[in-house]
Amino acid sequence: MTGADHPARPEGDSSPLARRRFLGYVLAAPTLIAAAELVPASRARADIPSPEITELIDLNDVMTAAALPTSGLITVQVNEDGTVSFALPRAEVGQGITTSSAMVIAEELGVPLERVHVTLADARPELLFNQLTGGSNTTFSTYTPIRVAAAIARDRLLQAAAGRWGTPVTDLSLAAGVVTGPGNRTADIASLSRIAAGERTTQVAVRLKARDQFRVIGQPHNRVDALAAVTGGKKFTLDLDVPDAMPTMVCRPPTINGKVGSVSNLPAIRAMPGVSDVVVISTGVAVRAVTFGQCIEAVRALKVSWKSGSAEGKSDESVREELHSAELPLGLPPLTPSVEGRFTFHFRSNSALEPNCAIADVRPDRAEIWSSLKAPIVAKEAIAAKLGLPLRSVTVHVTEGGGSFGRKLFFDAALEAVEVSKKIGKPVKLMWHRADDARQGRTHPMATSRARIAYLGNTVVSYTQRHTSVSTDLSHGLGEIFTALAARLPVGDIGFSQTFFQLSQSMPYDFGANSRLLSETDKGFNTGSMRNVYSPDVTCARELLIDQLAARMGKDPYRLRHDFLREDRSRAVLDKVADVGDWGRSLPAGVAQGIAFHSEYHAVSAVLVELDCRPQTVDRPIRDGVGGPRVTKAVIAVDVGLTVNPRGLEAQMMGCLMDGIALALTSSLHLRDGHFLEASWDNYFYTRQWNTPPELQIIVMPDTSGEPGGAGELGVAASMAAVACAYGRATKAMPTVFPINHATLSFTPKPTVPPIPASPTDGLDHVR
Repeated sequence: MTGADHPARPEGDSSPLARRRFLGYVLAAPTLIAAAELVPASRARADIPSPEITELIDLNDVMTAAALPTSGLITVQVNEDGTVSFALPRAEVGQGITTSSAMVIAEELGVPLERVHVTLADARPELLFNQLTGGSNTTFSTYTPIRVAAAIARDRLLQAAAGRWGTPVTDLSLAAGVVTGPGNRTADIASLSRIAAGERTTQVAVRLKARDQFRVIGQPHNRVDALAAVTGGKKFTLDLDVPDAMPTMVCRPPTINGKVGSVSNLPAIRAMPGVSDVVVISTGVAVRAVTFGQCIEAVRALKVSWKSGSAEGKSDESVREELHSAELPLGLPPLTPSVEGRFTFHFRSNSALEPNCAIADVRPDRAEIWSSLKAPIVAKEAIAAKLGLPLRSVTVHVTEGGGSFGRKLFFDAALEAVEVSKKIGKPVKLMWHRADDARQGRTHPMATSRARIAYLGNTVVSYTQRHTSVSTDLSHGLGEIFTALAARLPVGDIGFSQTFFQLSQSMPYDFGANSRLLSETDKGFNTGSMRNVYSPDVTCARELLIDQLAARMGKDPYRLRHDFLREDRSRAVLDKVADVGDWGRSLPAGVAQGIAFHSEYHAVSAVLVELDCRPQTVDRPIRDGVGGPRVTKAVIAVDVGLTVNPRGLEAQMMGCLMDGIALALTSSLHLRDGHFLEASWDNYFYTRQWNTPPELQIIVMPDTSGEPGGAGELGVAASMAAVACAYGRATKAMPTVFPINHATLSFTPKPTVPPIPASPTDGLDHVR
């Protein structure tokens, strides 16, 4: 940061941001537009003596540092009607970042929250690494640039009022969108926007508000889009009215990544009611019709001869053996006592509640695409290359999405829509069938994790973990084409995934010499970075072994964790859940507590759950032929540093808990003969209402750092691990296969060759 200085810290403010002067720009424009200049990556902690690389720099730090050079291209605009506009270069997929970003602007600029309008920016290749949504990085990386831009706008408005009134700026204040001066003179920012605008781009310096002046940041707020969401006013991709963009669906192969051999009845399909076009594409046979219902009827009627797919003949058993063969050795057996385990984690679907979809309008000289995309720059660059068009001729609009869990890092629906639109010369509104996403969509890779803890007396000598996984597709890179291409290279992808793994995993315990290594194999599956990526599996294995270690040492699992955790804030969240959750209380046989800890991206979390594993009775009925176990209570404590919106963070942690319960107990895909058996939400068993804890407490710990940490994925790993540990304590047997109910196939698989019969309710009322 050029020209930074370090004045005295305001009283009551521990934030390092508050004692710095930041540089930014007033841009040449008819109305006031402000932008930040570069800000330093303030997270690296070289003063901490630790063998842990994540204590020095982690994945979030890398992503933030990569985004810094283009921070000045993100602008805050004050409009002549008194509203403030901000185009957020990230994807809103339900995590609430449009609300938190609006809160940051409202705080620093001094305007009512309802006046701040946050939209999603189109794909902007000039942003380079600054338009990727993932790794819990949005607030982490945009918090300071947004504040700086808003503060510059605030100062410029004050200067405009001072010039109008001939009053020193120091005599003015800006609050609730109104500048107030001596003699009770007032001016709404609407009347000052044009005066405050820059005739030429000018560099300026600004100080940010002190922490003790915050009135918006840190206060719980409802989502700015909540009313639109519950009244149907919110616009997702398929809600958009793009002229002549007709419903389109794809008949897909029976096995993963199969290809079309031939189609024997194309003329008959083209003659079906409502059908306008049928065309063979790289992933199947696309049908465009007046309604999605007519698309589905046509897809079911197609007679396609399919070529083999990339996972032909593979099953859970064969992939597990492949993983065992690829496992890296744990090393020689230790000379001291040890606990050791091998854990298997089955495929899980990256399917979001909103079906995978995109709209495309491809013309000979241009293309326009609408989709919920978390890596829109890569999407734009890939689409331009696919169409042979210059980048400037391709427009990619980022729409709001109904969930993601990593799914929307990939833009396969957009690529399909582009391919169809180009072939038929018409706009298309393409949607995947529910069965498509479970069977052909992105999955969290099947994996094994071997871990060993060696100890002597009350000292842990070493911790070793070897995580082996079906290859995780990281071809989105860091959000632009260069790292995306590097991640696809035969050697580059190994280095990319290993780097990703090492920078996202931490060892929070004082466990002596420790090492974690990743081995990946088999690129025949469509995988993706499901929420929390490697961490749920890696942490679950570690926390289960810690319970085993406690048993060997004759110690309480909570106390052992407490004694070995290296940081005070880590112990604080663990102590909080133990206290609030009444750790160690008397419970019936078959019911047990589990406790677990997880840290990532400069944030820490602990979870305590109670799990009922007793046989089902009238009071605890079997649901659709499947019994428990059932989570009856959960307590979550998190320390994420500065919390912009505590209510939003609580919602995130609630979702993390549901993910963790699903991963531990019920949520998986069964692979058989090169295809997955699950075909919708009625037989892909995410956490159901009956298995959500009636007692739930989420505790947001007081901020001690003054800056936000990564929060979006924080609670998943600890939640999964806590449920797994509770199961082990309740049944007196450590679980080693996840989800625990994977062996129970409680549904009749739907056909693997289209047509796939529809479920009357799309399966939202059935449970495992």
